[in-house]
Amino acid sequence: MSTAIEKVNCLIIGSGPAGYTAAIYAARAALKPLMYTGLQPGGQLTITTEVENYPGYPKGIQGPEMMEDFKAQAERFGTDVRFGYASKVDFSGPVHKVWIDETTEIHANTVIIATGASAKWLGLPSEEKLNGFGVSACAVCDGFFFKGQDVAIVGAGDTAAEEATYLAKLCKKVYMIVRRSEMRASKAMQQRVINTPNIEILWDSETKEILGEKTVNGALVVNHKTKQDRKLDVTGFFVAIGHKPNTDIFKDWLEMDESGYIKTIPGTSKTKIKGVFAVGDAQDKVYRQAVTAAGSGCMGALDAERYLAEAGIH
Repeated sequence: MSTAIEKVNCLIIGSGPAGYTAAIYAARAALKPLMYTGLQPGGQLTITTEVENYPGYPKGIQGPEMMEDFKAQAERFGTDVRFGYASKVDFSGPVHKVWIDETTEIHANTVIIATGASAKWLGLPSEEKLNGFGVSACAVCDGFFFKGQDVAIVGAGDTAAEEATYLAKLCKKVYMIVRRSEMRASKAMQQRVINTPNIEILWDSETKEILGEKTVNGALVVNHKTKQDRKLDVTGFFVAIGHKPNTDIFKDWLEMDESGYIKTIPGTSKTKIKGVFAVGDAQDKVYRQAVTAAGSGCMGALDAERYLAEAGIH
């Protein structure tokens, strides 16, 4: 099967807040950006219901609606937004080659990677059913909706410990479900959890089921050692067992950390390959917020614009 080849100045892979912000800036700089959305147009925000912490939306906004706003703004300045999935790249030459759905070959002078990350889930059908209706993978995004209520959080690493203490400030009671008899979190983080009076740690425990039809109204947890089930009367259920950046196709070309986050030159979006930039959750494992992703998308477009100007490419 022959592959169609298309040449562009700026290719953006991914369509969350980082990708769309990069598109807005690149389009306004006359780079004529081409964006491929990936399999989840709008990224993680499309599985978020209410977004209340993004500046400029005083009444809050639904995640999917917000991403439609971002898309409309990117298209208004001339971004060519297409549905498609990057399946392979070749960054060996000065022109960067990217294959889309294995049918189109894009030759781009600059590539902005905004492929984001995906939350890891427990894999329970009830978790999937209630995702966005009491089940969340982001305490900072959604904790506010559970003010004064009882919630549970699963996880044992630094993120889980940090999110448990964050939730403890808002919620009446936080149950922390830990699979083993110890945490992976740093000693300082563990101490913070242990010293928080309204966090109860359930050691050697695993979630059997999240209860509820339309919203969460409990969780069933089993203790491995005693084999006893316990029902938690919670209205919110948070999963903090990590994220996986969607960066597998770049691993032969770009430097990454042990989790697969793309390494960029500090303070920039530049990767080790000239003309290739990484923005948003594909390279940020610390903040992972829509507003920080958008900020880094802006950096990516400005870095790409400067790179093209210095290389004399128009």
